[in-house]
Amino acid sequence: QVQLAESGGGSVQVGGSLTLSCNASTYYTSYCMGWFRQTPGKEREAVASIDSDGNTIYAPSVKGRATVSRDDAKNVLYLQLNDLKPEDTAVYYCAADAGGFCSGSPTPPPPDWYTDWGQGTQVTVAS
Repeated sequence: QVQLAESGGGSVQVGGSLTLSCNASTYYTSYCMGWFRQTPGKEREAVASIDSDGNTIYAPSVKGRATVSRDDAKNVLYLQLNDLKPEDTAVYYCAADAGGFCSGSPTPPPPDWYTDWGQGTQVTVAS
């Protein structure tokens, strides 16, 4: 099991950018890692994933605006979001699965693919 801690959330203006970080408690090179977001009353939405080989998958809602990356030397996962929109407002979560392989699908794996979760960080995009 790996403990995850997100940071980097906050309030950003429309069109701005931010980078979220997810610190892992253990060496996680072999893990599939993912980012999700959730707003009140809605299901948790998969945003992006990155597998142990660095292959990435993005949700259509963020494709072209998001970059997921990992620094395995530091055990840190990142999500950079550009051209932020009000609909990007949500609590963002990172997740991990020891399986390594993320998915053969063109969209990121769903929540039940993952075994470990962080507590989330709030992102608010103000118009």
